[in-house]
Amino acid sequence: MTVSVIPIQGIGEVRPGDDLAGLILGVLPTNEVKLQDGDIVVVTHKVVSKAEGAVAAYSGEQEYRRLVEDESAAVIRRRGDLTISITRQGFICANAGVDRSNIQPGQAVLHPRNPDRSAHRIRMLLQQETEARIAVIVTDTFGRVWRKGLTDVAIGLSGMAAIRDYKGTVDTWDRPLAVTEVAVVDEIAAAADLAMGKAEGIPVAIVRGIEWEPADGRATDLVRSSGEDLFR
Repeated sequence: MTVSVIPIQGIGEVRPGDDLAGLILGVLPTNEVKLQDGDIVVVTHKVVSKAEGAVAAYSGEQEYRRLVEDESAAVIRRRGDLTISITRQGFICANAGVDRSNIQPGQAVLHPRNPDRSAHRIRMLLQQETEARIAVIVTDTFGRVWRKGLTDVAIGLSGMAAIRDYKGTVDTWDRPLAVTEVAVVDEIAAAADLAMGKAEGIPVAIVRGIEWEPADGRATDLVRSSGEDLFR
């Protein structure tokens, strides 16, 4: 299997009220790309949030910290200016996903209110115009417990399963797999980020060549329940 990641350039600055699906469709010809069956469209949450108006103004660090508190369903840890929060969707990340990068000073980008719904809306609009069977992933950049560095993960999903479950299959030595589940949409999100970058102004990529079946998956399917969490 050969997997391709195609960065989609030319979208430009996204503003509240913009039709994000329309913007994507509008630049596909200049990128010499047509959506086709099996494509996975990966979109950074920042442009989704901007289009949906999930942007907040703040003045000074105290207001920024209050904004983080407001966006947190719960706070797990604090150290200096850093807060590790649980978002409304159940994701654990720094500062409840409130992001001050790649936006004008004095403003912060919040998570979409319902990233799964945002992904679904984008998918429906893209499919309506192209008649291609696709999936859509909305991503954010998270740190990882016990590991340095950041990686992109899925916070919104429509069209495919979030997890590829190998339980009940066997390994190469015919030993049964009892617990193996692969967060395939996180792997796709991370792969797409390699092409989009953090400062190149490319908020959309198409991942092509991965085999998947249509499914009613959600990014919230990735959230581990408190009963399964050994560390909180």
